[in-house]
Amino acid sequence: MTTDVRVLRQDEWDGWYANLIRAFGGVDESPEERGLWRELTEFDRSLGIWDGEVCVGTAGAFGFRLTVPGGASVPAAGITMVSVAATHRRRGVLTSMMRRQLDDIRSGGEPLAVLTASEPEIYGRFGYGAATFHTSAEIDTSRVRLSVPAGTDEVRLRYAAPGDVLDACEAVYARLVPGRPGMLARQPGWERLGVLDPVSERDGASPLQCVVAERDGRITGYARFRTKLDWGVTGHNGTVRLTDLAALDPATDAALWRFLFGIDLTTTLIVRGRPADDAWQHLVSDIRRCRPRLRDALYLRLVDVAGALEARTYQAPVDLVFEVEDTFCPWNAGRWRLTGDAKGASCVPTPDTADIALSVRELGSAYLGGVSLMALAAAGRVRELRRGALAEASLAFGSAVAPWLPHGF
Repeated sequence: MTTDVRVLRQDEWDGWYANLIRAFGGVDESPEERGLWRELTEFDRSLGIWDGEVCVGTAGAFGFRLTVPGGASVPAAGITMVSVAATHRRRGVLTSMMRRQLDDIRSGGEPLAVLTASEPEIYGRFGYGAATFHTSAEIDTSRVRLSVPAGTDEVRLRYAAPGDVLDACEAVYARLVPGRPGMLARQPGWERLGVLDPVSERDGASPLQCVVAERDGRITGYARFRTKLDWGVTGHNGTVRLTDLAALDPATDAALWRFLFGIDLTTTLIVRGRPADDAWQHLVSDIRRCRPRLRDALYLRLVDVAGALEARTYQAPVDLVFEVEDTFCPWNAGRWRLTGDAKGASCVPTPDTADIALSVRELGSAYLGGVSLMALAAAGRVRELRRGALAEASLAFGSAVAPWLPHGF
């Protein structure tokens, strides 16, 4: 077998995708889901390795734009569809694909690469660090109450078919994207992912439902969800499963959450993949009965250290020299002087003495402001070489809101 990596041809997609499905358990997707992923596949950025006529390795990339601290929308390669056949492990297949991908991303001028990791330990050696986290919860709505802000009663809610209000919901989403690091500006076709509703994904729950919120005649938010009714010896015991919620103001947000808490015949609200600082956590009467859990989400790698650090702004003035280790992408290795503030930044190579030493993996974790450089230093992952530099860097790299990845890819 050769480990030469080549670009996927359109007539090879079925076999290529079959390898991916097998690597993730072998359960076939619905025709709708499979069809959407084929349409979204960027063939010129999809790679494969074949052993004879059999595909044994897959990797793809989507051309995204990612919000970074300061609100800029930065080109980022969304690494996706990565798999290696179990029969061909430990032969350099994954490393070959990662090598080719990062070289291509650099050549294409994208300063960032991002992914969601099925197995996080795999990607650290390629320079990816956990950069965003999300919150999940199972809320006992029979016992937890909400305290809502002024104006909540002025919000009008109405049911709508998810597809009928898709454009309006996307307009709400688009307005939110610049305000939170980690959010993706959705390209054409990606809006369909939010309303994909195969029966196989419902687990006995209802088809996807949607409620939109309106204020002064305009849509200011929406919630998409499913309900699953159940009955016990004491009566109803149904569940609401939230799939997506977006709101332009606190009153709209509270109105949507209050609606979800109050759906008839239900006593549990299941929430997945919400921002770590989501406002509902400060509206509830008993956070313990919500059973919140935090989990890693987006992994980020700086492909071009200078370009990436210049693309974002900093919440406090910074003038530091970073000594960066990057064995997989050696063009990033060395000392870089970062100077910046809330208006912009400059990052250039320098022979000056370093203030802080770290690997590109830790720089990726801290990049969106959701992971503190101070915390990484406490774990021994970042070294302070000049007293006071670490506190300065931690403050500058922070974000006023928690970074959040709104959906997978």
